[in-house]
Amino acid sequence: MFTFAQLSDPHLSSPVPVRLADLLGKRALGYLSWRVNRRHRHRPEVLDALVADLRAARPDHVVVTGDLTHLGLPHELEQARRWLGTLGPAPGVSVVPGNHDVYAPGAGAHSLAGWAPYFVSDDGGEPAFPSVRVRKPAVFVGLSSARPSAPFLAVGEIGARQIERLAAVLADARRRGLARVVLLHHPPLAETTGWRKRLVDGAHLRAVLQSEGAELVLHGHTHRASIGELATSTGPAPVIGVPSASSTGPEPERLARYHLYRLERDGDGFQIWLSARSYDPAAGGFVTESPPRPLRAPAAVLSRSGGTATPPPPAPRGPAPAR
Repeated sequence: MFTFAQLSDPHLSSPVPVRLADLLGKRALGYLSWRVNRRHRHRPEVLDALVADLRAARPDHVVVTGDLTHLGLPHELEQARRWLGTLGPAPGVSVVPGNHDVYAPGAGAHSLAGWAPYFVSDDGGEPAFPSVRVRKPAVFVGLSSARPSAPFLAVGEIGARQIERLAAVLADARRRGLARVVLLHHPPLAETTGWRKRLVDGAHLRAVLQSEGAELVLHGHTHRASIGELATSTGPAPVIGVPSASSTGPEPERLARYHLYRLERDGDGFQIWLSARSYDPAAGGFVTESPPRPLRAPAAVLSRSGGTATPPPPAPRGPAPAR
């Protein structure tokens, strides 16, 4: 048995102190949003409670699916680097960036150099995406959808080079009998979010996933819990999003939450179990929102109500709210 946790969108950093030169272009709007709204919604005490709860759960691995910062300023990226160290040693934590981490023109992969120990591939080569980190019986394949976008947009893009490489990585992992867990920030299913926050090359990514298969696809970005599904050559792949790790709401579905997964071999395939821990403002800590439930069985998908197997769907199915 292998266990891992997913959290996302902690927006843990503070952009202050900030210089006027830092606020050119889109960052001025982002800073205004932080001053008026985000600094009140994303609370460090909530994130501290999540980290304490996560330590008690003791998963074998932790994944963070982007948006660790607000404006992607150098001192914010350093704050995030220090915080990642509280989750555990770098080999036990896998990270992909989000659009807020590469927020403005001029930001790029070099800006994330301090996070490299958390996404460098096992081969020890130049840190780049897709990252490939084998933690048997799983392989965590990290994609970067982070790119600067125009004001009032929060789009993402994987790019042709990553998508081409992804096909080879997924095929190799399948031959090796590994459970393929794909990580990215933007949701790959078009129905999950609107045009303004979409993954612009989502159709190309879905085509590769459908062709090569994956056991699980995890994302953030929407600040809501969702469960979708993508039909692939190796069976239906659950596509799961999780809310912000530091959010106080105000809507109940936006309260901070993280997911715990249990991965078990089942014949030639894998069974994956999901449970959720969410923030309880009254208790000031995290509580079990849903007990473990099965997500996938070999060559079949388990119904939402329990263990009835149904044939794989012919096309992607949009996300339903996770309960």
